[in-house]
Amino acid sequence: MKRENFKSRLGFILISAGCAIGIGNVWKFPYVAGRNGGGIFVLFYLLFLVMVGAPALTMEFAVGRASRKSVLGCYQELEPKGSKWHLHGYAALFGNYVIMMFYTTVAGWMISYFYRFLANNFYGLDTEGVSEKFSNMLADPREMLFWMALIVILGFLICSMGLQNGVEKISKPMMIGLLGLIVILAVNSMMLPGGAEGIKFYLVPNWEQVKKVGLLNVIIAAMNQAFFTLSVGMGGMEIFGSYMDREHTLLGESLQIAGLDTFVALMSGLIIFPACFAYGINPGAGPELIFITLPNVFIQMPGGRFWGALFFLFMTFAAFSTIIGVFENIIASCMDKWGISRKKASLINGVIILIGSVPAVLGYNVWSSFQPRGAGSTVLDLEDFIVSNLLLPGGAVVFLLFCMTGWGWGFENYLSEVNTGKGLKMPRFLRGYLTYVMPCIMLVIIIMGLIG
Repeated sequence: MKRENFKSRLGFILISAGCAIGIGNVWKFPYVAGRNGGGIFVLFYLLFLVMVGAPALTMEFAVGRASRKSVLGCYQELEPKGSKWHLHGYAALFGNYVIMMFYTTVAGWMISYFYRFLANNFYGLDTEGVSEKFSNMLADPREMLFWMALIVILGFLICSMGLQNGVEKISKPMMIGLLGLIVILAVNSMMLPGGAEGIKFYLVPNWEQVKKVGLLNVIIAAMNQAFFTLSVGMGGMEIFGSYMDREHTLLGESLQIAGLDTFVALMSGLIIFPACFAYGINPGAGPELIFITLPNVFIQMPGGRFWGALFFLFMTFAAFSTIIGVFENIIASCMDKWGISRKKASLINGVIILIGSVPAVLGYNVWSSFQPRGAGSTVLDLEDFIVSNLLLPGGAVVFLLFCMTGWGWGFENYLSEVNTGKGLKMPRFLRGYLTYVMPCIMLVIIIMGLIG
């Protein structure tokens, strides 16, 4: 079966960035930045993005481009004979299934709220009424199942049409739309009366807050955010590497993708903080920020129905771009492993994900008594913990060791692949850092994630 390729370099960059850009960029980054000293956190975040995030991304891309295989086949193509690196491929694929079993539910919330703002369902509601809207949605399994199923069916339908005719054709305009929407929303928020205080809180270094939190904790928070933001460790980026040509070096491409991901994260804060400060609302984190805090902001804002609809369209694009990327990884892995057609792989996995996503939906209502991570937790929290704290960071360590050590593919092979083409080269003198320092940083991230 002939390997598919991207039609354009722009398609590769936008789709890879879309896979990295997710809901966490919006509901986590701004809050974590504000809590950890604003501009100080942002500076450390950018530093660690270059030190840890981008190099880790090059490793997935290098393995993908050199092997021309999905995560199930890439290790077998490159590993020394008799070694067992390929076993990680199954763990990575498992992680892709798990993340889609809860991410599709959250994406369903986004498209549901986009529809609600279009239909003007928030008109005349007070703070309690807005909060009840979200609670009522979580309590209704049929409504959540409908929106989740819509996301799953649309995602696999797009992927079934092929890399160029489906994934690239849909993702490129969607990503351009996402970037355009976030600029429009940020400009609107920054122009609100009182919005300047929000910008100051977000971006101006707050040494008092740093002192309160502790500089070490600020650094660790920035390190965590920089590492997780690019979604490396489960082959989500490796699959796009397998579709790449060899015209450009991988470090340059990785930095561009990291830059787009960071742009969305930073701009999200410029939407949220000025708006919240303008209307005297505390910007928390997580689902409450998106589904309770911000709707309360929008309904007070002139033209709030319009701005709310635009915001949730942006959020839908952010979630859906990740979903298409992960679905593509799952489909390509099944095609490579079992030699089945793209349409058959899409149909089979569409059914698997639809069924597998049901527990996350029911965890908020029918199965709400099952609280696997303590009081108030849900099935979704357990699935998120497995992916975020175990499979993603653990998988990134495996990719790193595979690329850096003689037991795996090895540094020379990695360096040759990453530096093939035009563009920014990975310096050879970084070998010691990549081989010894980066694994230690990743180990700290894993330990802190488990402790947290």
